[in-house]
Amino acid sequence: MSKQVAVILSGCGVQDGSEIYETTLTLLRLDQLGIGYRCFAPDIMQLHVIDHRSGDIIEGESRSVLVESARLARGNIAPLEELEVDEFDAVILPGGFGAAKNLSNFAEAGSDMEPLPELVEALAPFYQARKPIGLMCITPALVPKVLGPGIAVTVGHDPGVSGAISSMGGLHRSCGVEDIVVDFENRVVTTPAYMLATRIGEAATGIFKLVDRIDELMDL
Repeated sequence: MSKQVAVILSGCGVQDGSEIYETTLTLLRLDQLGIGYRCFAPDIMQLHVIDHRSGDIIEGESRSVLVESARLARGNIAPLEELEVDEFDAVILPGGFGAAKNLSNFAEAGSDMEPLPELVEALAPFYQARKPIGLMCITPALVPKVLGPGIAVTVGHDPGVSGAISSMGGLHRSCGVEDIVVDFENRVVTTPAYMLATRIGEAATGIFKLVDRIDELMDL
């Protein structure tokens, strides 16, 4: 496998970490294309822990983002601070509200959000080296503060999130669940995934397109 992609996770589970289906579909498509990958996550504690059955916060419980992310990566994961841009050809961020709670404080602060410094330090070198960056679900909302203003992204049609992206200096493009938005100049690819998906098959179509386009951009 000559191409290598870094995958950045934010925990395990849609409500407080990385979305499990989105992560699995991303890794599946990379493997189908013969692309190597390695997962990374910040070595920090989650904002909170959610009971995914009830949707309630579990009071008094805390979990490590890195340890929880290791569940998705089958243990093959490294701290985000160890991600070296020279070892990879692209980077992809699956969605899930961990991106808005652990990789940033977007869930609490909206357009006044601050990204996790370790995330900025990890992604900035990819952007500066013009290596492709893929983001899905809620993670495109991080782009204006992590990569800079004026980059076209999508979260689908959500007026609240798209409005926040615009107020932070981003460019939001409406998009269907099975499609992608590509900013060729900035080499950023986004798809709505479970911001819109009602079935895993819907999410898979857009995510596979995103990974396919990342694959193509790695050749350019």
